[in-house]
Amino acid sequence: MKTQIEENGIVTLTNQAAAQLESSKMWNEDLRPTTKKEHSWSGMNFSTLWIGMCLCIPSYTMASGMISLGMNWWQAILTIFLGNIIVLIPILLNSHAGTKFGIPYPVFARMWFGSKGAHIPTMARAIVSAGWFGINTWIGTTAIDTLLSSSMGWENVPGHTAIVFAFFWLLNVAIGYRGPEAIKVLGIIASPIVGISAIILFIWAMTHVSGGFGPIVTEPSKFHSAGEFLKIFFPSLTGVIAFWATLALNIPDFARQAKSQKSQMIGQSVALPLTMTLFSFISIFVTSATVVIFGEALWDPVTLLAKFPPFVILLGTIIIVIASVTINVGANLVAPARAAENIYPRRITFGIGVIITGLFAILMQPWYIMSNFGNYIFGWLGVYGALLGPIDGIAIADYWIVRRRHLALQELYQPNGRYNYSSGFNKNSIIALVVGILIPVIGYFTPGLRFLWDNAWTFGLFIAIAVYTYLMRNDSSLLKPGEYESITMFTDPKSKDESAATL
Repeated sequence: MKTQIEENGIVTLTNQAAAQLESSKMWNEDLRPTTKKEHSWSGMNFSTLWIGMCLCIPSYTMASGMISLGMNWWQAILTIFLGNIIVLIPILLNSHAGTKFGIPYPVFARMWFGSKGAHIPTMARAIVSAGWFGINTWIGTTAIDTLLSSSMGWENVPGHTAIVFAFFWLLNVAIGYRGPEAIKVLGIIASPIVGISAIILFIWAMTHVSGGFGPIVTEPSKFHSAGEFLKIFFPSLTGVIAFWATLALNIPDFARQAKSQKSQMIGQSVALPLTMTLFSFISIFVTSATVVIFGEALWDPVTLLAKFPPFVILLGTIIIVIASVTINVGANLVAPARAAENIYPRRITFGIGVIITGLFAILMQPWYIMSNFGNYIFGWLGVYGALLGPIDGIAIADYWIVRRRHLALQELYQPNGRYNYSSGFNKNSIIALVVGILIPVIGYFTPGLRFLWDNAWTFGLFIAIAVYTYLMRNDSSLLKPGEYESITMFTDPKSKDESAATL
């Protein structure tokens, strides 16, 4: 029986198949595959989403940390550009699955971890997201608190920081509660506002530094050999990759609404690396100018804004709120909300998942993570990069190598379907995950193998790809030759021929 329809490379369930799944405990309105009408995101929507998420305080200060570790300006920019190009690859590979089959990340994970085992990668992603939510909520809180205190005596109000935190936390949760469409609108609003603000800041710096670029731009690297540079370069590169490694996993949550593969690929490929690189350059140039203008390097945009008149500070505060909310909601609330929802789809909605994430984030310690850059790039980013790299590898191997982009969509929502594996767990993915984590960890404790840990995300990804591909080569969950054609109704005969050729 035909259970799915493929049209222009996008697969949807037939009305009959969808009706049969409505009573399944693995199905609800948020986790179900998107319909043809819901594939509405254009390339511009993906571009504004990424621009809005990239233009934030952590992105602005990323280059500063590398320069403080000894890099010159172009070494820091190059590291950031390369890291974003590298992480863009798994983002696009996983986006393809979300776009083609219209499935969110937790359902995508069922395919390679099993109906119950999917909780392992989704909760791993959720915990990291909750940590990021706490970090960005804390950054936004301290920024708003500092700016208000510098312009209107806010520091004299009892409990002023707690008031700001409560307001900012509620604002993030309220927007996230409304779902991905609200995030789409937020990105459309935020991108031009924050982008134009960054350009204005750059122009201000240029007009106040005559006859040069400031000492930071002209300062040479502190490394005297390639070996010294590489000791800092590789963990910094891993940190840049890990910055968006979370989105590389749950990007299907957004890509499932793309109009086509072309729209999501072009929108993301242009916006992510270019925005991060240009914004980092602006931060370096502006900070270099502050040495000339104020006599000290002001890497923190909040500290810089505090030097301006009250009206400018007020506008800057609004812009920082918009920027912080955009990345916090888009990057840090969707995945954990979906993970919570996937635990009990019949009772937990996306909105309830957002609230759970917000409450969990309060229990974490973002103030310690952000207390110094060493904790941030070598601790937080390094550790979760080591965890998420193997998960990315398993996802890529399963969809592109093992299954060759063919699956039975209906069975992802059936408790006893082919993706249930053994009691809901795919032991092969668990083995690949453990091996992909353990080998880099060995490098952490072995001085001669330290490069394994410094590049934990990359090594973990490729190790997991190799192990998982080998273990799954004859798995019973794979579609047999001709089976995809037997369950799929093709609206374009050419699509059927192309699908058959890949099996």
